[in-house]
Amino acid sequence: MKRILSCCLILILLAVCVLALRPQSEYVRTSDAALDRALNKQLGQDLQRSQEEFSKKYQEFMQQKDSLPAVIAERRQKELEDMMQRQEQFQAKAQQDMEKANNDLMAPVYKKLDDAIKAVGAAEGVIYIFDMARTPIPYVNEAQSINLTPKVKTQLGIK
Repeated sequence: MKRILSCCLILILLAVCVLALRPQSEYVRTSDAALDRALNKQLGQDLQRSQEEFSKKYQEFMQQKDSLPAVIAERRQKELEDMMQRQEQFQAKAQQDMEKANNDLMAPVYKKLDDAIKAVGAAEGVIYIFDMARTPIPYVNEAQSINLTPKVKTQLGIK
C-alpha cells in the first residue's frame, strides 16, 4: 500500500502553469496592474489629504499646547491619536481591498487550472495530486513521483 501511494504522488508545478496560462493570465496581470495604479492614485490622494490635515492639526497643537488648559490639551492629543488610528485603519482596509480585487481577478485562472488538473488526474487514473505551489508538503520523494505538469499544460493548450 505504501509503495502504491508513493508511486501515485504527482507533482504539479502550479507556478509554471499559472504563469503560462495565456491570454487569461496576461489579462489578469494587465488588469491587476491597471487596477493597482488607479487605486493607488486614489488612495494616495486620500492618504495625502489625511496626512496634510493631521500635520496641520499637529502643528497647531504643538504651537498652542503650552497655553492650553490641560483638559483641552488632552482632548486635542486624543483627537490626534484618533486621526492616526483612522489612517492606519484606512491603509489596512485599502490593502485588504487590493488583495480581494486580485483574488477576484485570479479566481477564473485558478478554476481553469484546477479543472485541467482534475481532467489529467482522471485520465491518468491517479489517486492523489499534490499542488506543491499552493500546499506545502514536508517531504516528497521525487524519484517515486510523477510530474504531470507537461500533460496539464497540454490540457490547458499551453505549449
